Amino acid sequence: MARKKIVFVIVEGPSDEEALGVLLNRIYDKDTVFVQIMHKDITAEYGNSSANIVAAIGNEIRAYAKSNHYTKNDFREIIHIIDMDGTYIPDANIIEDKEAIKPKYFLNDIRTCNVENIVRRNNIKSANVNKLCSCYEIWGVSYRAFYMSCNLDHVLYNKLNSSDEEKENDSYKFAMKYKDNIPEFLDFISNSDFSVVDGYKESWDFIKQDLHSLERYTNLGLCFKE
Repeated sequence: MARKKIVFVIVEGPSDEEALGVLLNRIYDKDTVFVQIMHKDITAEYGNSSANIVAAIGNEIRAYAKSNHYTKNDFREIIHIIDMDGTYIPDANIIEDKEAIKPKYFLNDIRTCNVENIVRRNNIKSANVNKLCSCYEIWGVSYRAFYMSCNLDHVLYNKLNSSDEEKENDSYKFAMKYKDNIPEFLDFISNSDFSVVDGYKESWDFIKQDLHSLERYTNLGLCFKE
């Protein structure tokens, strides 16, 4: 039997893994593909920039491969699911709110006690995401980036500013709802009014416009088109 190929999936948090991990494992043929999920927001991590973001992801993949005795030939593809977090909105839509110790996300603005910090984060993250969405290979492995806007909770559950407990509960319910009905999940992610699936480049052009990176959109359906 041929050795399994690895689909390496990067998501931003443990609840993201719980919501999507079991579904991805069932979508991809378990006899040929192993889905490995790593959670971190590498696009906003301190020290990463558009000059080194591709190398930073490559280092993560190589470290995983080395620790598990894989080579790049063992990988089928890298799928990177990125929360938009209002990354592309105008600075004028980042509003000071001294009570918002953690940023609060709304369809028209971000409210925060530290406007300068969010502006800086958006500048860094947008530059990194611009680099990644035009990158098609990392470490010789096929790479594609997909987005959840404003974040995964917004797309999957139509909720913003969820607590960690709410995220955990919602992700479990979502996985249970769809784990035995993959066609229904694919229809949900590909054919809802928030699905942006007319083309990969076009979907990225769309999310960068106006306030779309705060609004409820995803291009993840494109991942399953072929």
